[in-house]
Amino acid sequence: MIRSIDFHSALRFALLAMLVSSLVGAESGSWNQFRGPNGSGVAPGCKPPVKLDGNLTWKIPVPPGLSAPVVFGDRIFLTAVEGERLVTLAYDKSTGKLAWRQAAPESKTEKVHKANSLATPTPFADKDRVYVYFGSYGLLCYDHQGREQWKKPIPAAGNMYGTATSPIGHGDKLILVLDNDANLPNSRVSRSKVVALNKANGDLVWETPRPLQRSSWSTPMLWKYEGGEDLVIFGNGRVYGYHSETGAEKWSVTGFSREAITSPVAGSGHLFVVSAQGGTPDEDFDPEPFWKAILQFDKDGDQRVARGEMTEHFTFPFRPELPPGHPGFGLPMPTDPARRKQRQNGLFHSVDKNKDGFWTRDEFVAHTTTRRGNPILKAIRPGGHGDVTDSHVTWQLRKSIPEIPSPLFYQDRLYLVRNGGVLAAIDAAQGEILYRKRLGGSGMYSASPVVANDHLYLASDQGLVSVVKAGDYELVHQHDLKEAVLVTPALDATTIYIRSRKHLWAFRTKN
Repeated sequence: MIRSIDFHSALRFALLAMLVSSLVGAESGSWNQFRGPNGSGVAPGCKPPVKLDGNLTWKIPVPPGLSAPVVFGDRIFLTAVEGERLVTLAYDKSTGKLAWRQAAPESKTEKVHKANSLATPTPFADKDRVYVYFGSYGLLCYDHQGREQWKKPIPAAGNMYGTATSPIGHGDKLILVLDNDANLPNSRVSRSKVVALNKANGDLVWETPRPLQRSSWSTPMLWKYEGGEDLVIFGNGRVYGYHSETGAEKWSVTGFSREAITSPVAGSGHLFVVSAQGGTPDEDFDPEPFWKAILQFDKDGDQRVARGEMTEHFTFPFRPELPPGHPGFGLPMPTDPARRKQRQNGLFHSVDKNKDGFWTRDEFVAHTTTRRGNPILKAIRPGGHGDVTDSHVTWQLRKSIPEIPSPLFYQDRLYLVRNGGVLAAIDAAQGEILYRKRLGGSGMYSASPVVANDHLYLASDQGLVSVVKAGDYELVHQHDLKEAVLVTPALDATTIYIRSRKHLWAFRTKN
């Protein structure tokens, strides 16, 4: 005999089943690539803690690396460098315990900048597999238990800072951008390209040359709009739209800086792309911090810089808010004496316009102003073919432009965080600055902002995490990890995962 269940118990059971089902659905694929769903930085339906204090669930040591964590099902995936080996790591997201570790095949390591890592590209995960890309090796594919499914060696792209772009998925294809500094003008062979591979076996589906492109560090995204979908790739000086199924080039917009680092985002019927080379955020910037940074090399204190003061410790400042010696501070002198002498001569004479053997403040400011890095944000309408720079840019902005953190679109606003801890909110329809506020976290910002539960989470390089309410500015909470944070956090239904220099942290909403 089947015992009857009262109505209220049945209702509670049904609601619980619906809740569990919805949570599993929200978590299983909510943050499976760089910056989460389609690289947007937005976690719909997720409710991590607004205040991190008292909500640390676990904290585990992780090897060095700059790949952001991704979440799929009950696993967290990231890559790292252990000794001389490149590794992929999987952790149980409930406990932080290591589930499995796989080392990439040994290969010649690419040359990377001190501020970069050999493990910077973020993995991509789907319901069947995890895909990881190392610039030093190529692509590797594992199932969720860590068993290798296929591997595809890819020659390291010529790149002055090292690889940073991450793979993304589109249906049954994996898409990867391979831009290369070895691209030569007017050459018949383009070393830069974008490729689409079969997820199941790594076979090439299509390949599109990018003949005008040199090295870049941006991750592509898929722009869905009324009547179409484009694969969007930001490269040096321009952004491209490609047919998402065939890879055929459709349109491009020019006018950006040489260094493409940020990833585009979409919303309100537009695509938003930002660039600011060398850390200069505004068209009209204050040159005084740059001059003060250069005066530390003025050994005799005469408020000028002589050729003889450009010793092996001399560094031309790009980001004066950083301490000298930091890998992002500026352009250092080469260690090789011959190359150092060559750079000293070229750099000195480029600033010393009157050829009197000294840099004055006026000469330095004039030089710095002309090389400000073209900070710009463009709002681009869909459609068009060929170069649509003059026809499809709705508005553009040259203030508060970040260099490394990607923009965040949320509820008709764009949020931009730049070095010095300045957060700006932009009206996405008009391009007007709604506010600019200092978060209180000084120094650089490399991690991109993310949003969940109507709150923005922003992490500084020094490890200060700020939580800001979306909409009108309200700083809700700050938590100092006291450890560098250089990569974008990951989110699921109840948790924010933050990778710092030496640890992975899980802050989880209780109950």
